[in-house]
Amino acid sequence: LSIINLLDELLSAGTDRRVHYLISKGGSEALLQAFVNTASSISPDYNVLLPLLHLLAKVGHRDRKVGEKAEKVGAVLLTLSLLKQNVEHARRAAACLWVLRVFCSSASAAALLGENQLLLSLYVLSVANGRRAAAKGYVSGLLRLYEDWHHREVDHTRVTICRALLHCLNQAINTSAANAALLADGGLGLLFRTTQACLDNEKLLPLVEPAVQLMRKCYPKSSIPITSEWSTHVFPLPSDEDLEEDNEDDNESSNDHDDDQEINLDKLRAQSEPDRPCDQLGQYARLCSELHHDFQDLDSRSERKASADGQDPVANGCNFEAEKCNIFRPESCLNEERTLRSLCHDMVAKLLEKYRTHPPHHSLYSVPHDSHIYTGAAATRTKSVAGYSVMAFPDYWGHLPPQIQEPMVVRQPNIQRKKIFEDIQRFICPDELINKIVFDLEDPSPQASDLSNSLQFFSGFESGNLRKAIRVRRNEYDLILNSDVNSSENHQWFYFEVSGMESAVCYRFNIINCEKANSQFNYGMQPVLFSVREALEGRPYWVRIGSEICYYRNHYCPFQGPRGSSYYTLTFSMIFKHSEDVCYLAYHYPYTYSALQNHLKILQESVDSRKIFFQQQTLCSTIGGNSCPVVTITACPTSHSWTHLHQLHNRPYVVLTARVHPGESNASWVMKGSLEFLCSDDPVAEALREIYIFKIIPMLNPDGVVNGSSRCALSGEDLNRQWKKPDPNLSPTIYHAKGLLSYLSSTGRSPLVFCDYHGHSRKKNVFLYGCSVKETLWYSGSVINTATLKEDTGYHTIAKVLSQLAPAFSLNSCSYVVEKSRESTARVVVWREMGVHRSYTMESTYNGCNQGIYKDMQLGTRELEEMGAHFCASLLSLRRNSVLCNAKLMHHATALLDLEVNPPDHSSQKMVQLEVGFRPAPFGSRGRSFNHYATSCHHNVVNNNKNKTHGTMGLDGKKKDIQAVFMTNVLFEHWHAGRHFQSENPISTRTCISSQPSQSAFLISPLFFP
Repeated sequence: LSIINLLDELLSAGTDRRVHYLISKGGSEALLQAFVNTASSISPDYNVLLPLLHLLAKVGHRDRKVGEKAEKVGAVLLTLSLLKQNVEHARRAAACLWVLRVFCSSASAAALLGENQLLLSLYVLSVANGRRAAAKGYVSGLLRLYEDWHHREVDHTRVTICRALLHCLNQAINTSAANAALLADGGLGLLFRTTQACLDNEKLLPLVEPAVQLMRKCYPKSSIPITSEWSTHVFPLPSDEDLEEDNEDDNESSNDHDDDQEINLDKLRAQSEPDRPCDQLGQYARLCSELHHDFQDLDSRSERKASADGQDPVANGCNFEAEKCNIFRPESCLNEERTLRSLCHDMVAKLLEKYRTHPPHHSLYSVPHDSHIYTGAAATRTKSVAGYSVMAFPDYWGHLPPQIQEPMVVRQPNIQRKKIFEDIQRFICPDELINKIVFDLEDPSPQASDLSNSLQFFSGFESGNLRKAIRVRRNEYDLILNSDVNSSENHQWFYFEVSGMESAVCYRFNIINCEKANSQFNYGMQPVLFSVREALEGRPYWVRIGSEICYYRNHYCPFQGPRGSSYYTLTFSMIFKHSEDVCYLAYHYPYTYSALQNHLKILQESVDSRKIFFQQQTLCSTIGGNSCPVVTITACPTSHSWTHLHQLHNRPYVVLTARVHPGESNASWVMKGSLEFLCSDDPVAEALREIYIFKIIPMLNPDGVVNGSSRCALSGEDLNRQWKKPDPNLSPTIYHAKGLLSYLSSTGRSPLVFCDYHGHSRKKNVFLYGCSVKETLWYSGSVINTATLKEDTGYHTIAKVLSQLAPAFSLNSCSYVVEKSRESTARVVVWREMGVHRSYTMESTYNGCNQGIYKDMQLGTRELEEMGAHFCASLLSLRRNSVLCNAKLMHHATALLDLEVNPPDHSSQKMVQLEVGFRPAPFGSRGRSFNHYATSCHHNVVNNNKNKTHGTMGLDGKKKDIQAVFMTNVLFEHWHAGRHFQSENPISTRTCISSQPSQSAFLISPLFFP
């Protein structure tokens, strides 16, 4: 003991040179051996062990190999054993911890300690220390020390000590007892006041962040102020037992997330057994009537169509000029008004009544809108669990894209801190709160009328989702979302009506039961708003709105769920433009089931049936009683001769689906763009119809969309996890969609392309997920030699073309990895079971882009529809030979364009620059859905470092200034010298530009034929 004390004094009085000298003479080994000899006795003498451990920690701190030396003599596990024996003895435990800390400088020693449950011992010790700190008043003492030091003169020492005290408090309140002690001593108020003072002094700013974290940690947890987390809407299911089994299967797949990449080659290649007998697939022949139709009525249809062309344009759709709507006949106005008043909410009806007395330019029927799409007929046929009888005004009036693009909002510095401070004030000053319920889905009585100047809320319409609204302060409201039907989860989608506002007043909305750990709302995204007043004044736009937007973890916790789980708050502020307006707020641009029904109806009436085979059928009925439409689009044969019918029957299929997740409304807008494009008279669309048969299921989950769900169907299950073995009773749309695909596969007509449109809440841009054996093995780091594997790499083609064609598309975000947790999704099942190599999920952001011409801009409905059109256009790249050999198409293009015939020059590198400004037109425009196209092309030929501009031409044939949209180096690998179309004129690498405003650009270049 005397020698140990003497060494300690010598090392303390000297410099580090003494310590290093001791180490060089074998001092560490001697101390370790002495420690092992002393601690190994039956009753170790702690009067010797404590100073020995202290000295060993001091020397070991300077010895980089002390961990390895300790392992050799067995000191590592011996120290851990001493720690476990002395958890209740603070001095002994502390000495052991200091020594273990220096031992952990060796990776092998640290691993050895981890294998022998050191972390468990540390956790037990921490809990015991927290309880001891609370029981003996240490928390109160630390608070008083912090307050005392906070009022002293500002210097470096004060800041350092205050930070240390905050760190001690943060460690001390790890137990509920210590947390309660801090709150009982007024710690939250003290920390709040001192932190506010720190904000005014730049030297004290380093204390703000640890103080805020401490306040958030000690803020008392509470449950959401609702009776149950389960949805207020309950739907009786055909079989509860099947639902329970599906839940277990989903849990098993989600547990594999830590090792999610499938590395078993046999499983990657294996094709699952069919989920039904082949003799049951014959029922889907009815959905392929284009294969059995004899088209004997082509001539009669032409005569009828010719006579119909001379009728009133209202019957067949109308062309919107300058975005003005004058489609109503005088005698129909009264009926439209009655329809609107009977379906809309009372607040909307009152506003419409008020504006009837205004001058003619404010008339209900003279302002721009698209109401012929959104009639009440489809809404009344729609079946909902809640029995909705009210129609949201945007569904009647319609939406037009805003005139300009909307930029991402720039987040203000420290805005989240400001919101957290306001939340903490609720706990500190409860008397300042109103805390009155102004809307409750479970209690439909008009509660808001009891409070003066209160906003009024409503969500009882199709796709609406708002469960409860609480007025917290005068202009601040907490909003609670409803869970998906028959579920207690999935709180993301919101869509509700708000009225009774005052103009020039800032309102704050807090959606307090969000579930996802992060959101694009933290990165520039805004909610959307539709104003009835603005619509009546000629601006029927869903616009991005909101300031001071942030998304953060709050103090609310689920009734059930993992320990420590929390909800998240989406908060935003806004100023309404008009007083006494009626507005609609939504997570994203709504697209309802009734809107889809009317869109398809108008589209079918608008197409030229002499050219386009457009057929809408019912795939099946949902368990909620709504029909799931399936649409077939292709070109009609020129005649009913065997040759033309044979050509039709040999066209490959392309299957497109969307909206399996109800909250992903952006997927429906992309699908709307695809549908409009395929039915237009655009040359690319005509080519696509000539070479493909499109099977489109635009809404796989109608029940979820109708009832305002975020992710699930009425079964409470995610339909995109049911494709492997879909239940015909619980998931009929998936069951029959898979049946249709299986039927096509069984008849040798497997789709060339399958794509499921989705929305993504945590990424920007638009991108594809596909399936590849090789890329899955590469990504997982598998030892399998992929050089010997053969795989068709054509699944890359569409993404490469889209990266040059679509401004919103990001090639770098695409992935072709097959994950275990996705093995029952549409993309993987269609790839694995039907053998479709080009099986994709296309994800569209809710936010905007971080690249290209749309960089830092939020995507609107115009850009989403543009993406749908571009995806379809990219499909031409898969049928190069069919396009090159189509003399009819080439003749049509030549008639429109004056092509310059220049053979390709392989000695130069061509750079093609193309701009396509997509402006979707309203439905009902008789095949002129691109009548708002603003398209121009600009070719820069870079040859021998000389830039030459060959021309800039708009659709009207006049020279125009253009903005650079795409710049791509096109390598002519497959463009051999002398290749020509089968026509009189050889093809050049020129861009074919339509001469009519109704048509878009058709790029005939290696861009389409990689």
